[in-house]
Amino acid sequence: MSDFPPTSRYFGVPVAEYAGADGRTIAYLRRRRVPPPESLAPVGERPLLADDRLDTLAARLLGDPTQFWRLCDANAVIDPLDLTSQPGRPVRVALPEGVPGGADA
Repeated sequence: MSDFPPTSRYFGVPVAEYAGADGRTIAYLRRRRVPPPESLAPVGERPLLADDRLDTLAARLLGDPTQFWRLCDANAVIDPLDLTSQPGRPVRVALPEGVPGGADA
């Protein structure tokens, strides 16, 4: 069972434990595997406008500003600010990993 909701980028990421030198147990998240963009079903593309912000772009394209990480995954962007650094670049929109379909289904 995950401590994160299904809409979180950390949903399904295992929690691990580490025993500190003082004997305390420290819980942490294992590394999140970022899916290759080509494995995500595309649903569209839109050019980045000069005044686009990450949160408003996610709200407009995905209906939720906290889903910006899905845009990053779909565009192979590690640093979220890199997604909005080049006006005019195409921003790919894709379904979350594991959801089949999209424009080419």
